[in-house]
Amino acid sequence: MNQSIEVEVLKDSRLIIWSIEDSRHIYFLGFYGKPLGNSKPDEEFEEPLILDPVEGVYLMEKGIVRVVEGKEKKPVSINRLKQISRNHLEGFEDKYQVYKDLREKGFIVTPGIKYGCDFAVYEHGPGIDHAPYIIQVRKKFDEITAADIVKAGRLASTVRKTFIIAIVSKESLDYLEFKWWKA
Repeated sequence: MNQSIEVEVLKDSRLIIWSIEDSRHIYFLGFYGKPLGNSKPDEEFEEPLILDPVEGVYLMEKGIVRVVEGKEKKPVSINRLKQISRNHLEGFEDKYQVYKDLREKGFIVTPGIKYGCDFAVYEHGPGIDHAPYIIQVRKKFDEITAADIVKAGRLASTVRKTFIIAIVSKESLDYLEFKWWKA
């Protein structure tokens, strides 16, 4: 695929697509990004699209976008974009591994900041269904306390989502799902 969609990397590692036509194309390609200041976009939204660093790296690896920086619009390599992302997003490599795995399995993955987690995961997409899952990314030997699990469980049940911990190691990527029930 021709990398015709230009994305500009911002100083905080977010990426922006200034072209409204390209913004619509990328958003509806797989619900990537978020139109600036528009929480419920329709097919005719008129805002530039902001991409999370994880989304930008994924789209660049897929050959869908090309990334530039600065006034001179200097091309950014995939290695440079990953380095920028590492510098601004704690745990970037692990989060990217989980994001890519879920996308490759056909899920729609969005930042989960409003749920206090790393990702919200949809089966069909925002505005089509509600995200049934929220994901927290952890390393294999990270400590998780009972209080952490209780807090996550309360949040997940309040927003009617299934809480999942994605456990990342060099050897594997595993998902631990928490189901809640009333006694």
